[in-house]
Amino acid sequence: MIPAGAPRGIDVWVFDLDNTLYPASDLYDEIGERMTAYIARALGIEAEHALALRERYFHDYGATITGLVKHHDIDARDYLHDVHLADHSVLSADAELRALLARLPGRRIIHTNGGGGHAERVLESLNLSDLFDGIFDIGHAALAPKPQREAFDRLIAAHAIDPRRAMLIEDTLRNLEPAFEMGFATALVGPVHPEPRPAYVQHWARDVKGLLQGWLG
Repeated sequence: MIPAGAPRGIDVWVFDLDNTLYPASDLYDEIGERMTAYIARALGIEAEHALALRERYFHDYGATITGLVKHHDIDARDYLHDVHLADHSVLSADAELRALLARLPGRRIIHTNGGGGHAERVLESLNLSDLFDGIFDIGHAALAPKPQREAFDRLIAAHAIDPRRAMLIEDTLRNLEPAFEMGFATALVGPVHPEPRPAYVQHWARDVKGLLQGWLG
């Protein structure tokens, strides 16, 4: 039965991972440090220069690894594996979030710009692995990160998604616009609520639990 408050006509729920299903600050700080260290080692440059490259490629391409492969021929698989070997002891399961996710009707899929097994390990640490029907990371997307249109095209093809029956739930505003243009319903989670709200942001809440509670009660 579809919960009374849930958006109608949705049978695929596509979730971003970091800062969406969990607050990523502690874990992501370590991942960021590992990214900078990897770039410095691989390119033989100082940490300050490596950090600048990391941030530039993230803003230019949507994911640092995309720029590193394009401009420096970095081994993407090695990079993604190495930088995501962070300490997951900072994560803990949330029984309330688990119960809310379980009530969503239809399939649940992770779409993340992370890779190297990161999503699998995070879901295991959060005790959510069994609730998700698929993971689509940047490796599956052939290094096309959100917000690039190709990332969504490849997600749709890989998981046989009809965008008109799918909801994308994200903490990153710029990732919602191309998905909305392709037919996805959209929801933004996080403390930033743009005003006036762009047309491509159809739902908003301070965090994913608040969003789901608003829909499911």
